[in-house]
Amino acid sequence: MKIAVIGTGYVGLVSGTCFASWGHEVVCVDKNAQKIDGLERGVVPIYEPGLDELVERNSAAGRLSFTCNLAEGLKGASVVFIAVGTPPRAGQGDADLSFVYMAARELAPLIDDDAVVVVKSTVPVGTGDIVQKIIGSVRKTGTFSVASNPEFLREGVAIRDFLEPDRVVIGVEDERARKVLMKLYGAPLEARRTPIVVTQRRTSELTKYAANAFLATKITFINELADLCEQVGSNVSELALGMGLDKRIGTSFLNAGPGYGGSCFPKDTMALLRTAQDYGVAVRIVEETVTANEARKRRMALKVVDALDGDVEGRTIAVLGLTFKPDTDDMRDAPSVPLIETLQRFGATIRAHDPVGMENASRILSDVEFFDDAYECARNADAVVIITEWDSIRKLDLARLKKTMRQAVLIDLRNAFEHGVAEEIGFRVSAIGRSTTARYDGSTTGALPHTSEQVHPGRKREGAHFEIAGGSNDNL
Repeated sequence: MKIAVIGTGYVGLVSGTCFASWGHEVVCVDKNAQKIDGLERGVVPIYEPGLDELVERNSAAGRLSFTCNLAEGLKGASVVFIAVGTPPRAGQGDADLSFVYMAARELAPLIDDDAVVVVKSTVPVGTGDIVQKIIGSVRKTGTFSVASNPEFLREGVAIRDFLEPDRVVIGVEDERARKVLMKLYGAPLEARRTPIVVTQRRTSELTKYAANAFLATKITFINELADLCEQVGSNVSELALGMGLDKRIGTSFLNAGPGYGGSCFPKDTMALLRTAQDYGVAVRIVEETVTANEARKRRMALKVVDALDGDVEGRTIAVLGLTFKPDTDDMRDAPSVPLIETLQRFGATIRAHDPVGMENASRILSDVEFFDDAYECARNADAVVIITEWDSIRKLDLARLKKTMRQAVLIDLRNAFEHGVAEEIGFRVSAIGRSTTARYDGSTTGALPHTSEQVHPGRKREGAHFEIAGGSNDNL
């Protein structure tokens, strides 16, 4: 089957490349000539583990190509995916759909008869109806179909999420579109017995927003419980384990931290709120989630201030990890940004390190000194703040890190380290959802004894830290 994908951003490039790996002939179309030229030379414009190799392999096999010529890309395509950006409108909160509608207007006179146009961009309810009207203004009714097929890709593991999804959702309004999309997804996913959920188009559109809002709420819930844990002297990692082993709850997205970020959760929760407002429906839980998450990002700066005895003016703070999550260079709505900006307003000097995100971070942050080496970043610092739990940061030699610092203060906002070990080395540790002032035996140091591994012997234990299944609070 020949497929055209309009847009070579994160969703379009990953989706097009993965469709090609299933054996389809895929043409990715984009107006950015520099980007297309780079892709033709094998230069991938985003950081996603394994994507560059997959692009190279499918391009060499002749299954994947790139062009700026829309007519050329659409010629002979049975399925046309719209995968352009839908960023939030400045000051509005709702999604900017101008790129989606522009793509619809431009493809309308060029698609083959019986082509299925699929909106893969994350869009509000009813967008497919408008796309259908736009195309229908220049084409006869019944000669095309418009469908919805939201993506559920997590940055850092997007290829696996596409090729091994837990479900595929397609929204259709006619039988032809259903048959084409079932053929597209059915064969490669049949062996995995992956559920393909066929819905009305509007239901499909709403599903993506609803899923992301629910996960954002789950993250915010455990973050607020972490605050409670700090006050009552309990451990949020153990709390999350005790909750998450209940199959009705699950362990994913129960890792307390500095707040969610990325390209999806902040944008999609706001867009869902705006949709609900447009229809006169109250979604109070989502409203509170958005408010609590934004407040948390800046409140984390106060946690750093508290760890330095209430004053950071003139202090040097090393921030390790800048992107909103590991294994991506994405800085969109990253918790590191408001934290750093708040500390700077309080008078702190910021040094920063991230394995791949510093170039993007430098476009957002000012008056920050960036370092390729984490140990150099921490040299003569009064505190180190862990914001993103990259594997390379988790594996840092804490004893070596301490020797480079002016003061041995560690603020671990991801619970990335075994805090008992850090304290033995000489660090003063401030963590998320843990208190050193209330222990069951009345002591002020040391870790609680654990019996959890007897209940769940396969789970890794690090002092008071459990590796919760599902890893980071992953989102796109």
